[in-house]
Amino acid sequence: MHATSPLATASPPDGDKTRAATVLILPGWQGSGPEHWQMRWVHTHGYRVVEQNNWLHPLRGDWMARLDESVIDAPGPVVLVAHSLGCILVAAWASVSRHTARVRGALLVAPGDTEAPELGHRLPGWSPVVRQALPFKSILVGSQNDPYCTAARAYSLAKDWRADWVDMGACGHINADSSLGDWPEGHALLKNLLKE
Repeated sequence: MHATSPLATASPPDGDKTRAATVLILPGWQGSGPEHWQMRWVHTHGYRVVEQNNWLHPLRGDWMARLDESVIDAPGPVVLVAHSLGCILVAAWASVSRHTARVRGALLVAPGDTEAPELGHRLPGWSPVVRQALPFKSILVGSQNDPYCTAARAYSLAKDWRADWVDMGACGHINADSSLGDWPEGHALLKNLLKE
């Protein structure tokens, strides 16, 4: 559905190539369109999209297997950048994968609450949401008026996952409809993870 970009790595400003990390972009349900900040980052910075076989009818096991393959195939450490269902994917994958030590950090943006009735029946197999602590540094960015996850629920997920919480205020689902453009504030959060 999306063109896979060449494998790109991002180096911290200190230029230490031994610490370079591959940035993997994890879109949510239905993928991210060209105006979504994720795809703008891919275009601008050359990050790699983890392509899923079925964006419209996502199967949790299939998506987890694809993420595992992408982490294994990446040269060196990785940083995950997930949006919506991609956040729920990261938590599920981290609970079972033997390759989590390769992940330096994760930027989790606007998780979709697959346990809420309005999403749960449209995304069967994605409940319950895995709530155990993530084994790598993470930042969760939530919105006060996200139609797919209340701010209280997003904050609760951040707490359970032991992710740093960032409140974006009223930004909807923090997607293309939020008119964020390249979302430089989000990219600054990613750069902080790349420095870790």
